[in-house]
Amino acid sequence: MEAWTDLYTEIAERINEKLPDIQWIDLWHEQVSYLTEELPFPTPAVFIGFNTTNCNDLSQLIQECEMQVDLYFFYETFSDTYVGSYNQASAIDYLRTLTQLHTAFHGTSGDNFQTMRRVDMKREESGGAGNLYRISFACNVEDASAQVVHDQQTVNEIELTDETYQRPSTTDSEGMFVIPK
Repeated sequence: MEAWTDLYTEIAERINEKLPDIQWIDLWHEQVSYLTEELPFPTPAVFIGFNTTNCNDLSQLIQECEMQVDLYFFYETFSDTYVGSYNQASAIDYLRTLTQLHTAFHGTSGDNFQTMRRVDMKREESGGAGNLYRISFACNVEDASAQVVHDQQTVNEIELTDETYQRPSTTDSEGMFVIPK
């Protein structure tokens, strides 16, 4: 991984590919707690959050980071989940999508992350608006974003020409030392 955008983009593209019913994919910054102040977004929506839990140096400016990737699944619905409700089928579609989100990532690897495994899933407070669940995955990423591509030493400019040069003679007509008489 050369930048955090690589990881975000790969995860967002996987969600878009595996769960076409998701209407909005974004970086998590607690949007559902500020629905009246935030940019309106359609639901169902998935928000992606990143946390490092540990980082180890591998080589100069490259680290292997243990990551927690949080996927916040938000869905606004007026359907009822209670047994016998006339719209229970549409209400429990939320749970099916939650399961699909889990299966889209658990046990998978990508170009920018090693094998993910689910480590937590729980309901989050949404301020009374809709359903919000968080599925947390653990994985390792190799972060090379700080690695300098070029050598860190300063090199004086070198000019190359295609002129032919003549080698100096290896025989001396004069001695190397002048010995006074």
